[in-house]
Amino acid sequence: MTNRSRSFNVPEKPSLDGIEAKWVDAWDESGVYHFDRSRSREEIFSIDTPPPTVSGSLHIGHVFSYTHTDTVARFQRMNGKAVFYPMGWDDNGLPTERRVQNYYGVRCDPSIAYDPDFTPPAKPDAKRQVPISRRNFIELCDRLTAEDEKVFEGIWRTLGLSVDWRHTYATIDDNSRAAAQRAFLRNLARGEAYMAEAPTLWDVTFRTAVAQAELEDRDRPSAYHKLAFHRDGGEPVLIETTRPELLPACVALVANPDDERYQPLFGSTVRTPVFGVEVPVLAHRLADPEKGSGIAMICTFGDLTDVTWWRELQLPTRPIVGWDGRIVADPPAGLESEAGRDAYATLAGATVHTARERVVGLLRESGDLIGEPSKITHPVKFYEKGDKPLEIVTTRQWYIRNGGRDAGVREALLERGRELAWHPAHMRSRYEHWVGGLNGDWLISRQRFFGVPFPVWYPLDAEGNPRYDEPITPAESALPVDPSSEAPEGYTEAQRGVPGGFTGDPDVMDTWATSSLSPQIAAGWERDPDLFERVFPMDLRPQGQDIIRTWLFATVVRSHFEHGSLPWSTAGISGWILDPDRKKMSKSKGNVVTPIDLLQKYSSDAVRYWAASGRLGTDTALDEGQMKVGRRLAIKILNASKFALSVAGETSVPDPAAVTEPLDRSMLAALADVVEDATAAFEGYDHTRALERTERFFWDLCDDYLELVKTRAYDTESAAGASARAALLIALSALHRLFAPFLPFVADEVWSWWQDGSVHAAAWPSTGEFRAAAGDGDPAVLTATAEVLRAVRKAKSEAKLSMRAEVDRVVVRGKQAENAGLSRTDIAAAGRVGELGFETSDDAELRVEVSLPEAAE
Repeated sequence: MTNRSRSFNVPEKPSLDGIEAKWVDAWDESGVYHFDRSRSREEIFSIDTPPPTVSGSLHIGHVFSYTHTDTVARFQRMNGKAVFYPMGWDDNGLPTERRVQNYYGVRCDPSIAYDPDFTPPAKPDAKRQVPISRRNFIELCDRLTAEDEKVFEGIWRTLGLSVDWRHTYATIDDNSRAAAQRAFLRNLARGEAYMAEAPTLWDVTFRTAVAQAELEDRDRPSAYHKLAFHRDGGEPVLIETTRPELLPACVALVANPDDERYQPLFGSTVRTPVFGVEVPVLAHRLADPEKGSGIAMICTFGDLTDVTWWRELQLPTRPIVGWDGRIVADPPAGLESEAGRDAYATLAGATVHTARERVVGLLRESGDLIGEPSKITHPVKFYEKGDKPLEIVTTRQWYIRNGGRDAGVREALLERGRELAWHPAHMRSRYEHWVGGLNGDWLISRQRFFGVPFPVWYPLDAEGNPRYDEPITPAESALPVDPSSEAPEGYTEAQRGVPGGFTGDPDVMDTWATSSLSPQIAAGWERDPDLFERVFPMDLRPQGQDIIRTWLFATVVRSHFEHGSLPWSTAGISGWILDPDRKKMSKSKGNVVTPIDLLQKYSSDAVRYWAASGRLGTDTALDEGQMKVGRRLAIKILNASKFALSVAGETSVPDPAAVTEPLDRSMLAALADVVEDATAAFEGYDHTRALERTERFFWDLCDDYLELVKTRAYDTESAAGASARAALLIALSALHRLFAPFLPFVADEVWSWWQDGSVHAAAWPSTGEFRAAAGDGDPAVLTATAEVLRAVRKAKSEAKLSMRAEVDRVVVRGKQAENAGLSRTDIAAAGRVGELGFETSDDAELRVEVSLPEAAE
């Protein structure tokens, strides 16, 4: 036995210790995961891998969802596909800026000149940040993200992702910037991108526009204030509002056209309290007769409904909230009275909160506040990364059409969603609800610094004003460009900002405007046409359910416009990760867990086992108990493989023809069913079922079959012994391959003991090879035989006997007795049974009577 074990290079004491480092290096050296770009499109499986945001830290939710993708990649590779599995890094955007500011103790000030010798403070102070130029700031962003990417890559390698690390990209590198700018210029040329000055959701902290997809509602305390609007010769009109500070911005009152209370007022005017501005009373279907007094004031702008009323009723604009969230100094148009201007002067420069308190005080003084405010709690819109409620300000921004204002585009994008294969299928409804509920186009410009600049300049007229209707754009061959530091063709840098010269667009693209091109960027669009033709459209987009409205939808929009097709054929949507209390993990809740300690404590395979136990679209709790199960499974694979190889002989190529015994053929027939089920599960993106079927068979094999054939397998003289050994090796080969997508480290470890090359380059087991080896084998034989052995063990256990104790007699009765009888010799040897009897009957239940020695009884 020892000699056979050594011939297979089986270690004396198999262990999981150090297994990750060993195989990460081995995989790197062998290039087993390298993408073969010589293969045709039909032979390739390409994945649009999510680029994680490197400005934070990887958490267990990343491990969960990326493991799902990796199991698919490994399955497809073993099925003979050349797998294009790149990794991207999402570097640009607000999260990176915030991290750089805090890490280095700096802040960006575009008015400051570039300092080529700038060195960050030795002792960064996040509260006293040093102002630096935009270029210096971007250099620090590049420096820190490069360091973060190395940390992320190290964790991904430890987890065992089978990524081809030669194919990486960053959303801010030259290739990504060129792709994003090229796509924008083409959108602009086709009329899909446009600039507009319009009411915009605005984060006053970060001083940037916010898109609809980045909103979230948070419940906040507030209060309804009942105000009296005056009218000549009539009773005052009472309205209720949570935003009395916007009274100076009021442009109308509105009620439902069917509300009989206010029908006599439609077409008349009233005067605003305190400020005395005359405004019309109008009708609109969106006014809710059941809300408050049934009549509302329209301000520019309090919320998105105000924007709708303003647009559809063609009302004037009287904005009073500035980009910094404070009340602007100059009173709005229409506020002409001296008393009104004096009242407004008390608000100028105040925060919205302070202005609210001051207006309420003025209303009390004037007697126009009816009663005391009534406290409420209601949902308020926030930027998902912001800490203060959003305001709506009028700004000039870039948009891409997305169906929010065009029924034809909306229907085309809904149809794209129907073309896409969704796993799980119900996730499509989330896409459709989002697309169907859009109320505006996709706002893609941001007033930030670290991002992809808009490749646009504007000529300046004789007074130095930008001519926005005559944008200057570069040739695609010049991309990427930075209009803040490069002059357009035909101009010199000396003409920047001077009358008759030019100015660059100061904004950058929303990070989703680049990430929405991840398939094109990774596939070498317009940069590597050969690669692009081989991998695009891609096969799979794996991602979280929370970014269907952003990443998935935006990617569909860009591909629809540019290529007239979906960017991929299938979307795999992961569920949430829940903490042990079944609450969703999130950074804001402070219940996020980082993975490195778990990987070190339980092994990467064990953590992957836990992750793979969660189905797509299903919320899964962080469960260290499940990781312990995974670790036990990995150790059992080591030990069972060692045992099987120790008795199976010295050949790594078993002869299927040697499998002659009914029990061995039965086991292989059952294995063929497992392979068929696991394959079908993977093809249906149900990795969890594939794991469950494989694991159940493996434990049954270890608990029952190995014990049943152990004695026979050691018999090197008989055909029955040769049958057991061949069957063992055939099963071992299949199980190593079946486990490979889930537990890649231990699978390659045990494979290396007796096979050449990597298990991850081996062929996925086919049902045919096991059906052929099984011959006329019937899985019912193994089932019945194992049931008899378990009954014998149970009897010994209840009698408190050793499993090695002798048994006088066993009688098996029932319909399956004949099947169990085919394994008479193996049952007798494994159970140490003296006399065996089998009585076939019509009874469906298999009954086993065990007679123990009298002394035991």
